[in-house]
Amino acid sequence: MSGDREIVRTATEAARQERPPLLVLDALAARLAAAGLGDASDGGSGIRVARIGEGHSNVTFLLEWGGRRLVLRRGPRPPHPPSAHDMLREARVQTLLRAEGLAVPEILHVCDDESVLGVPFYVMEHLDGEVITDRMPAHLDDDEGRQAMPYAAVDALAALHALDVGTGELATLGRPDGYLRRQVDRFSSLWPTVSRRTLPEVDALAVWLGENLPRSPRASVVHGDFRIGNLMFARSGPVRVQAILDWEMATLGDPLADLGYLVATYADRDAAPTPAGSDDRDARRRVSAPGGPRRALCGLFTNEGVALV
Repeated sequence: MSGDREIVRTATEAARQERPPLLVLDALAARLAAAGLGDASDGGSGIRVARIGEGHSNVTFLLEWGGRRLVLRRGPRPPHPPSAHDMLREARVQTLLRAEGLAVPEILHVCDDESVLGVPFYVMEHLDGEVITDRMPAHLDDDEGRQAMPYAAVDALAALHALDVGTGELATLGRPDGYLRRQVDRFSSLWPTVSRRTLPEVDALAVWLGENLPRSPRASVVHGDFRIGNLMFARSGPVRVQAILDWEMATLGDPLADLGYLVATYADRDAAPTPAGSDDRDARRRVSAPGGPRRALCGLFTNEGVALV
């Protein structure tokens, strides 16, 4: 198994492995060529591949082929639950949101034929932007850029939550009624399976949350993992979000869930680490803004956003 490769050239090479590869280039080239995204006469030998992103479940690759850059996204190797890592649904979500004018990459091809890569996948346009993890891009690395970054993030989140989900295809993306209850129940049931220790406080917190669920405002599209690391910022010009990425958890529900997660993952540079944020104080200094913007995010969102309307 140690010799198994993630990327192989041919189906013959793939068949020799104990674990299936993530990409089979000749099959992929043929599929992309049929979709008008390349020339398969080289059998895929001209495709240059690099794994990108920080995702630990679904896998994202940058493809360079024939002078064109594409991004391929697929689920992990099987086996996995049929409803998990639903690339077809994720591509549909992005297609619908882009049609509404939201900043998401354009979906160029969706493949539900599992004979190509073993799982469904989709291909989207490559955008030349900056994804911020532990360092600020040079053009944002000053107080003005750092102050503008959380404002741009909130603008993007407010634009998402402003979309009308009462009619049309967006209304089919989920069941907003009972969203918070399902979240509490789901994560309460997941905790024993992912934790290596017993913490009675977690069980007590789950009970308290279940007994004190707030009344949700109007429903919206909920991203489910909205944080700075899932935003692509423009490389130049005014600070703006060029694209919102990673839509695998998107559904309809309470927009304040997205806000809460954003606040939980964005720590002020001199603050104690947040439960979901980085505990690397130096990294927080590199990417956060002066003046404690995390404390202002809630007020900024409710004052300038539209999620609470």
